Formats: sequence, structure tokens, C-alpha cells
Amino acid sequence: MKIFGLEIQRATASDYRPNGSARVPDAGAPSKKLVSPVNQNRGWWPLIREVYAGAFQRNVEVKMESVLSFHAVFACQTLIASDIAKLRIMLVQQDNDGIWNEVKKPAYSPVLRKPNGYQNRIQFFESWVLSKLQFGNSYVLKARDGRGVVVALHVLDPKRVKPLVADNGDVFYELSTDTLAGLPDRVIVPAREMIHDRFNCMFHPLVGLSPIFANGLAATQGLNIQNNSALFFENGSMPGGVLLAPGHIGDDTAARLKESWESKFSGNNRGKIAVLGDNLKFEQMTAKATDSQMVEQLKWSAEVVCSTYHVPPYKIGIGAQPTYNNVQALNTEYYSQCLQVHIESIELCLDEGLATGEMLGTEFDLDNLLRMDSGTQMDVLEKSKGKLTPNEQRKRLNLPPKEGGDTVYMQEQDHSLEWLARRDAQPIEAPVPPSTEPDPEPEVSGDALADAAKSILEAEFKEITPLLALPKPKRAA
Repeated sequence: MKIFGLEIQRATASDYRPNGSARVPDAGAPSKKLVSPVNQNRGWWPLIREVYAGAFQRNVEVKMESVLSFHAVFACQTLIASDIAKLRIMLVQQDNDGIWNEVKKPAYSPVLRKPNGYQNRIQFFESWVLSKLQFGNSYVLKARDGRGVVVALHVLDPKRVKPLVADNGDVFYELSTDTLAGLPDRVIVPAREMIHDRFNCMFHPLVGLSPIFANGLAATQGLNIQNNSALFFENGSMPGGVLLAPGHIGDDTAARLKESWESKFSGNNRGKIAVLGDNLKFEQMTAKATDSQMVEQLKWSAEVVCSTYHVPPYKIGIGAQPTYNNVQALNTEYYSQCLQVHIESIELCLDEGLATGEMLGTEFDLDNLLRMDSGTQMDVLEKSKGKLTPNEQRKRLNLPPKEGGDTVYMQEQDHSLEWLARRDAQPIEAPVPPSTEPDPEPEVSGDALADAAKSILEAEFKEITPLLALPKPKRAA
């Protein structure tokens, strides 16, 4: 079958290796077109952007390596990556009540705890997020054992991966050599062997866009401001000047004087004494800070970068800090507008990539991210009475459980509207006035009187018995 003039051939069982990767024909063998590459011109680096009007004619380009060195770009990317990487990934299972509880499964827990042999969990997710923020795409290759269980995950270099699409819509990925990930040569793997996390897919569903696509010009402007400032302070914080002659001089003489002056009195030679003849005069040029507004322009460039990453500027030390001290509210705002989409995307990609099913999934522990100060944390736990057991509250404080703390306690002070309505519907009885007559004496039966008299006599007998045992006194003679 031909499409767009290219011969397309479906893959067969002989086209794949036992590990699921596609076989690549030898260089001398006739190649058969199986898939067509995705157009990457509008979503992948390197890209050329005009920094200002006419820059195209001067070959001025925005390079990723230079943009990444701008402090705002570096701070935003490392902040987002580190905040996500520090969260603990959990394997959770839904019970009969619809509650997700953390569990351990030998088929999934080991690879989540140790994704591969050369990265720990934090390093792995940091590489995942940085690749997504820099290129708009994160490619993760799955490695399986003989049972087909995923035992390792490898984050690949996006510049070495190319998405391919077959005529029937099947997606493949062409992977270049990557010794660290176990790829000794170029292979083509089906989409089931890859985890492809992307965002900002404006031009193609399989090609994501980095925020650098939008902030590259602002970052380049900020770098130029910093470079000019560095040169200015390197020259002793002294701007250039004008060398004046009393009469007309030729171009050759002007060029010679300029070269001689720059070599003798600029850079490391600044501050040396110049001896001028022939009525030559040097007038220093001055530039006001209000004319260039360097600090304001640099701040604006950094704020533009923050806006493309959806990071509040104060998070990377730009602008004024919030006037209120509610740390929980600040972290919640930062989570909802910046981190949540990346966290949810990673969780969903892992669920689909590991094939956990409907009742099993992955989830990041957000307690480390939304951690509160001590006072706010105690207030929240106090308000959780009736919803959390005392042992669940103690677990939030990293304290061991106590006996009897697995019961939810609540004060009996609220009643349902139905109960209050039934209570109000009952007839109200008039209160009985207290009687003024004295209470009648209780009736006592004869047996009770006899028993009482007997008890009194026995008690008196016990008291006089010791006296009867005493010797009688002798009469006097």
C-alpha cells in the first residue's frame, strides 16, 4: 500500500525480536517502508527564532543550551522537577468502599521503588520531568523479564527518539543507540513498549512543545542584558567615550586611533594615563539608568519565563513575597496551577504503562508537598475530629497508635431535622405543682420491726459480753 508516495508494509511476527523491538534491515539490504516519521519541524529543537526584527538576516538564533543558562529558566525547571521528584510514589488499590489504600504487589512495587540499576526513585522522576520541561516530551522505555513483567524503566534522550505512524494508525518509535538503556543499535519499537508523556501538543498529538517555545526570546533578552552588564562592570563601570580631533581626519586615521585607544586604555588597561597631542580630546559618554531601565527589563524577562511555566515569581526569588503567612494556601496555589497537571500525567502514564488495571494504580504522596507549619497542622487535626480516628491523626504526626484510638469520636450535640420535628410534634404536658403536704411515713411490716429489734439487741449484747467476763471485785473484810 502506498500513502503520500511511500510504500507502507505492515509488520509481521518475524519483524520483531523476542524482547518486542523491531528488527532493522542491514545497510545493504533493500529497505521496505513500514511507517512514516512524524513532522517534527515545529515542535522540536533546534529552532531558530528572531530575537528582533531583521535578526534572521544576521543569523541570530535562540539556542536551547543558552536559554537553559538563564537564571529564571533554570530555576523554574529545577524547582518543578525537584518538587515532583521528592514525592513518594505509592501503589494503591481500591477496596469495596471505594477507598484507595496503599498496597504492595511483587509485579509492580519493585520497579516503582527502584526504576533501574543506575537511578534511584528521585533521580528517575527528576529526569522524567526535566525532559518534559525542556523538550515537551518524555520517552520512557520499558524492560521486561521472561514473564512479560516490567522490571526496569529508562528515560531516553528525546533527541534520539522519533515517533512513527503506520497507515493503520499504529504508533512506533525509532530509538537510536543508547548503551545505558540497553540499546546497542538502532531499533523500532511499538508504542506498547514505551511510555510517552507530552504536553502542549499544539501542532501534532505525538509532539509536545516545551515552554521554551514561548519564553526563548525573553530568556535571550535577559541573557543579553546580563552579558552587557558583565562587560560594563569588567570595564570598571565606565561607559565608552568619543575621541575628538580639531579638524578632518581620514577613515584610516580614525580606525588606527580607535584600535590604538581600545588596546591601550580598555579591559585590563583601564585607568592608565593617556597622553594626547594635536589638540585631541576624549569626552566620556554617560548613560542614565532611567534610559535603559536594565533592572526592570531583566525582571520583566524573568517574569515572562515564570508565566510560561506557571510558577509564581516569588517561588524563584522574583518580585515581592506574599503579604500573608498562610503557607498552606501558597502551596495549594502553586500545586493547582503548576504541579498538578504534571503529577496527574505521570500517574496516568504509569498506570497505563504498567497495565495496573481498574482497581490498582499509582499515586504520589502529597503530604511532603502540602506540608503545613506546626500551628496550622494542629488546627487542621483539631477540625478533623469526627472524620479521622485518633490513631489516624497521630499517624499524620508520625506517632505510633494508641490502644482505643481506632474509633471515631464525636460530641452528641447535633440532631437531625426529622428527630427535632418528631420531638416538637409531641404534646406538651403541664407541669405538676409541688405538693405542700409532708410526705407520708413509709409503712413498716411487723416482720421488719422484729428484725430491726433483733439486730439492736444483738449489737448491745456484743458490747456487754466483754464486761461479763471480767472478775468480780472482792468485798472488804
